Amino acid sequence: MSNSLTSVPDEHLVQASLRGEVEAFAELSRRYRDHYTRFAVRMVGNRDDAEDVLQSAFIRAYRALARCREPDRFGAWLYQIVANECRTFVVRHARREKRLARDQLAIQAIAVEPEFDDGDTLADVQHALLQLDVEQREAFLMKHVEQLSYEEIAEITGDGISALKMRVKRACARLREILEEVHDV
Repeated sequence: MSNSLTSVPDEHLVQASLRGEVEAFAELSRRYRDHYTRFAVRMVGNRDDAEDVLQSAFIRAYRALARCREPDRFGAWLYQIVANECRTFVVRHARREKRLARDQLAIQAIAVEPEFDDGDTLADVQHALLQLDVEQREAFLMKHVEQLSYEEIAEITGDGISALKMRVKRACARLREILEEVHDV
């Protein structure tokens, strides 16, 4: 049945979902899952947490579907929910981490012997991304990884374009600092 839904516009799938056709919402989820998984993994730091965040986001979207004012723009509406869920997760996770032993990361950083290869580079970039505050990380990922325009990011986040440009600029500068520190070891 889902094969017959692949060419159906989002707007029609939203309407069908509101009528209780569960397969229609399943198709919407399939349509956006891969793209939003990539964003969520980069926001929260790993695939398992990203899957949890996405599951929560899809549940929120399903429950709030009647409040989707522009069903033809379901993807953008869902992106807002995913971004909000990522932000919430990152903030909660940071609070939890503060309660744990703060010295653990410092001990691990000292114990790691510096070697350099492509896997390390990717890990270094992910580590650096996780050091950014959540707003900078989100803006950076949306602009440079997801390749959204500032107008699209503003629509998703509700923030002004000039504020977003400043966030991205600061994120780039901070990433550069962090990566230089890592490679000056």
